Amino acid sequence: MASSVVLEARGLTRRFTGVVALSGVDFRLRAGEVHAVMGQNGAGKSTLIKVLTGVHEADAGELRLNGTVIRPQSAADAQRLGISTVYQEVNLCPNLSVAENIFAGRYPRRGAGGLWRIDWARIEADARALLARLNLHIDVSRLLSSYPVAVQQMVAIARALSVEAKVLILDEPTSSLDEREVARLFEVLRQLRDQGMAILFVTHFLAQTYAIADRITVLRNGELVGEYLKAELPRAALITAMVGRELGAAAGRNERVGEIEGPAVLEARALGRRGQLDPVDIALGRGEVVGVGGLLGSGRTELARLLFGLDRSDSGELRMDSAPVRFDSPSQAIRHGLAMCPEERKHDGIVAELSVRENIALALQARLGIWKFLAPARQHAIAERFVRALGIKTADLDTPVALLSGGNQQKVLLARWLATEPRLMILDEPTRGIDVAAKQEIMNEILALARGGLAVLFISSEMDEVVRVADRIVVLRDRRKVGELPGDSSEQAVYHLIAADA
Repeated sequence: MASSVVLEARGLTRRFTGVVALSGVDFRLRAGEVHAVMGQNGAGKSTLIKVLTGVHEADAGELRLNGTVIRPQSAADAQRLGISTVYQEVNLCPNLSVAENIFAGRYPRRGAGGLWRIDWARIEADARALLARLNLHIDVSRLLSSYPVAVQQMVAIARALSVEAKVLILDEPTSSLDEREVARLFEVLRQLRDQGMAILFVTHFLAQTYAIADRITVLRNGELVGEYLKAELPRAALITAMVGRELGAAAGRNERVGEIEGPAVLEARALGRRGQLDPVDIALGRGEVVGVGGLLGSGRTELARLLFGLDRSDSGELRMDSAPVRFDSPSQAIRHGLAMCPEERKHDGIVAELSVRENIALALQARLGIWKFLAPARQHAIAERFVRALGIKTADLDTPVALLSGGNQQKVLLARWLATEPRLMILDEPTRGIDVAAKQEIMNEILALARGGLAVLFISSEMDEVVRVADRIVVLRDRRKVGELPGDSSEQAVYHLIAADA
């Protein structure tokens, strides 16, 4: 017999300026179930959560909680109704104790005759009791910041239980947890499910979805693709629903990929970081484009950050030209000839207030250090050279880079790193958010750079781009490498490797 529907959305629509984030989406969350919501970037998962929790108001449609229409106006309003959310980034107060975090804003008091005081003994006793329900026995008087992220996630769940939540929404709760911590969290979620809690679980990890979910809803481009029982949705079918393409036969698959000729420009051996990426082997040769295939959350950006020294590895080693190297910071990677265009162009790439010239000169100036100033005349010459070489469309070199189109901003980032004469370029989503013509220009430039001897690590969520430019394709799934494919492989071959059972 099917469980009763606790939270239901009918025809939810939410528009932002020029974008329909949700379009007539239906969603049902049942008691005693873990319901996963899956979809790629831009699918509408975050918007759905924000509408369900009162952060955004729907432009059309309705919400029902136990059959009654509700209109939460804020997250606090939703919590009062019994809808609690645990976010990817724990939104508690690290400078307060565990007990204070669980009962913040709702401290029990005791006293009489107008002399009311916070009942600290009761707060700590109740906090211990709530955490015991989650099989967690810790000192609740200690600061939250003194505990690891996994424990902080449990405290956030305990806070949700303390307000007698009917619905628990978890938004990417495992993104910073290792396998042992994920297993412990899943034990707690199964326990809560068995007690009748309705749990909405948002993740990008396929293996975790199949480990914890009873039911799966797939969104794509703001629309509902379908709701499925997990047992009736094989991995290949889930990926097809998410990406909107049939997988077909796995053409072009090759279990053994040939060794690159000569010493690798950069080689990673068992490189990993706890909670972010399992140990991975990867090598890039001179003039080679190595693509990275994988769904969102597979570890693509984490790999790029480890290679470039943005994050520090805690396992494995790096070698350049067969000699061991270690990058504790991006500046060390740059000095060894690495360059990186980050995924978030506007946030981590361009400096919007600076000119085209200043943005192009930025990495070279950093490489020279603070004591060697790059003269304006040389900045101008370098910028002029790359504006001409890459076809950057700008009124002049002193135009603020923020005024350029997305495609031209991306070219400015390429120019910035090419000015350092790198040996290896890491490109994380270099064509995101730019028009079709600009995408083709960027792709052509990448291939031209490789022909000139530059080693390129190419990361893109657009699988057709990966298979088009790559000489080899490293395939990731759920933070681990699951194989390599030759560059002439099809998109279907990559997706089949992602979908294959571990």
